[in-house]
Amino acid sequence: MKIARFSVAGGDPRYGILDGDEYVVLTGDPMFRGFDTTGERVPVDRAKLLAPVIPRSKVVCIGLNYAAHRDELRDDAKGPEAPLLFLKPNTAVIGPGDTIQIPPVEGRIVHEGELAIVIGSIAKRVKAADYADVIFGYTIANDVSARDQMFADGQWARAKGYDTFCPLGPVIETELDWSNLEIQTYVDGEPRRHGNTRDMIHKIPELIEYVSDVWTLLPGDVILTGTPAGLGGFVDGQTVDITIEGIGTLSNPAKNRV
Repeated sequence: MKIARFSVAGGDPRYGILDGDEYVVLTGDPMFRGFDTTGERVPVDRAKLLAPVIPRSKVVCIGLNYAAHRDELRDDAKGPEAPLLFLKPNTAVIGPGDTIQIPPVEGRIVHEGELAIVIGSIAKRVKAADYADVIFGYTIANDVSARDQMFADGQWARAKGYDTFCPLGPVIETELDWSNLEIQTYVDGEPRRHGNTRDMIHKIPELIEYVSDVWTLLPGDVILTGTPAGLGGFVDGQTVDITIEGIGTLSNPAKNRV
């Protein structure tokens, strides 16, 4: 099922299950309160979608997890044998339709459309065979990056950690076969990136095992699983759309920060 986090007329965030053109309103955050409903329904066109989750502690990201993208960035065309981990702060998270604020830095700002895992329970040293036990669902992420700063700094914290550099949405899909999903990214309708989750170097069970050995994962934490290859730049005034079959489309405009 598809779970949305939304507000109506600027009110407090609410949660609902998508049912046709309405949200069936839940009594609270389903990650902690379950799927009990209030009996209320909200038309989709009355609701403003919000980021479907605000991570309680961290956004974990996997770098160079598609061979074609790895080869774009590395001269040696090999990359690390183990998953390459980095973090984004939860202050980078924004929702569907929210504006990506481009900071006043030199060089390219790029999009990276990715399948994102939403963690549903406390997870530490989870075995790959048990990975599904700790997953609440899946959503779409845009791992926005100041690409030239990545290379200038020699590490990725600043380049990937700016406010608004982690759009999430539009919903969380709780029932999804992640193994063969098309991921497509567009800028102003022009195709930019395209790939399939079957081409991940490190698959989701392995990622859950590896990441949970490093950090304790908390409910609401998010893991971004890597981006396929493609042309990634965007500028002020453009809109980035990322579509993953089975979930939907995450759309965000970009604007220079003033």
